[in-house]
Amino acid sequence: MRAPERRTAREERVSRNNVQRFRESLLLSKAELARKSGLSTLTIDRVEAGRPCRLDTKRKILLALDLAIADKDRVFGPDEAAAEGAPEPGAPRAA
Repeated sequence: MRAPERRTAREERVSRNNVQRFRESLLLSKAELARKSGLSTLTIDRVEAGRPCRLDTKRKILLALDLAIADKDRVFGPDEAAAEGAPEPGAPRAA
């Protein structure tokens, strides 16, 4: 019986997303998504691997996949700040 693999702290910080699944459902290659979004194929590769990226990068990918900005959680998962208990932007602060 194999021992369970241990993940490093860096690997645990990398969150999975659904960019590859959405891209493949549209029968787009990484290069095609890169061209359509105005990003590099290396950036698409990194995003699909779950690496963090800028909000503008997420916006470009969503639009290139013909999705609305409101679909961001479906594609990229829940916002990390919200998942950690941080207040939503514009939410009243606790006194």
